[in-house]
Amino acid sequence: MNDDALDIVILGAGPVGMALAVLLVKRGVAPGRIALIDAKALADVIKDPRSIALSYGSEQVLEQAGAWPLPATAIHSIHVSRRGQFGRTLMDRAEHRLPALGYVTRYGELVAALAAACSAVGIQAVRPARAIDLAEDADGVKLSLDDGRTVRAAIAVQAEGGVFGQQTTRKVERDYQQSAVVARVAVSAPLAHRAFERFTDEGPLALLPQDGPDGLQYALVWCARPERAAQLLALDDSAFLSCLGEMFGARLGRFTKVSTRTSYPLGLNADAATTARTVAIGNAAQTLHPVAGQGLNLGLRDAAVLARLLAVAATPAQLTAFTAARQPDRNLTIGITDTMARIFAASGPLQALLGVGLSAIDTLAPARLILAELMMYGRR
Repeated sequence: MNDDALDIVILGAGPVGMALAVLLVKRGVAPGRIALIDAKALADVIKDPRSIALSYGSEQVLEQAGAWPLPATAIHSIHVSRRGQFGRTLMDRAEHRLPALGYVTRYGELVAALAAACSAVGIQAVRPARAIDLAEDADGVKLSLDDGRTVRAAIAVQAEGGVFGQQTTRKVERDYQQSAVVARVAVSAPLAHRAFERFTDEGPLALLPQDGPDGLQYALVWCARPERAAQLLALDDSAFLSCLGEMFGARLGRFTKVSTRTSYPLGLNADAATTARTVAIGNAAQTLHPVAGQGLNLGLRDAAVLARLLAVAATPAQLTAFTAARQPDRNLTIGITDTMARIFAASGPLQALLGVGLSAIDTLAPARLILAELMMYGRR
């Protein structure tokens, strides 16, 4: 790679950046006209054990990219309930005549599948390397890398993510004063292919089914106030499992085992603005609360639309078209996620409305179908 002009340089070879790169090639862009740059070594990223939820719409994007199938557990139904109050709903794949509502996989497995897809179409990511300077002019962008190399391209795509609290503050920023405690847990009476979202006074608690060498377990995402999250991390395994059982209930029997626990802060950090020659996608454009599990899925939808437009021409006009095309889905998904997250951060009447809302969704099939469609495909 040298100072010769490319069409597109993608900063960030995570799932969204790699999906964009391979979809561009699938749509006719020569792989030699694309540069994919990431600060981390692939071998290190593939070891990442985090569990992630993919919507059915994301599975379709990954299939188009040649990165599906991959090791994943299908979600056939999602049980949503409100702790201590009336109200629940059940979303099932049968209502949509689909093989699954979504899937649960490891972050490392997804990265490995997309890296293989990139390699198959002739794209090799530059790793490890980081852009330390970006200069934009009327004809394109010039990037200086920390290894001394330079790259010039017509368009630069920022796809480096990160977590809330470690990013530059963007136009729309909100600290929810919550942290997510994540772990993997085992139960005495697992239900195959069923995911759970439990609304509590502290925040949402999600359990995602995931097959592994020890059988079916669940990826746990437990959102709570930072001080409560710190307490949960400090508990021994037995006390933690007892607290979890009290919060979740007995739908899966007893909680019998928990892996190492970690936590991270939760917030909204979003800005869809572009310049004439640069654009941000995925977590680089919008970091969301995990309440609806839409962060990565929204990013993959970004990648699919941007690939379709840049395959026509790597020009400022196509970036303008991308911003307009993505605005409805981004605004709706961010709005729904932000509203839900703020309700959980509140108390009193707003929390009480959750049970009423769940009962209404369960009773009204059209409302349930619309909600599930939004979670699977976004606004179309």
